[in-house]
Amino acid sequence: MYENDLATKIIGAAIEVHRQLGPGLLESTYETCLAYELKQIGLNLQQQVALPVVYKEVKLNAGYRIDLLVENKIIIEIKSVEVLADIHTAQLLTYLKLKDLKLGLLINFNEVLLKNGLKRVLNGYL
Repeated sequence: MYENDLATKIIGAAIEVHRQLGPGLLESTYETCLAYELKQIGLNLQQQVALPVVYKEVKLNAGYRIDLLVENKIIIEIKSVEVLADIHTAQLLTYLKLKDLKLGLLINFNEVLLKNGLKRVLNGYL
């Protein structure tokens, strides 16, 4: 399955979670519920994936964690903040580079309309 098709399914699942829960909860709650929805539609995913940093050809565990990794193709970074900041996009872009993946979704569930909290981040296509 291609990244765009996966992204469409992920966004649909995120909208369902938001429809059920609304804004204002903890990121961990949205992560757990989104993981449940994605599994329900048959997608393979991993939660809280450790992401080492390679520094001078040495892998170092620096404490980075990917919220959700779907089908080993798309990184989902979940937020529940008042406003998405540039640093959130930079964080996801760094994760994409470290994992050598093309597409990530930054999802801020703390919005009245979830579409206002969705951002696609492409590695290498700024």
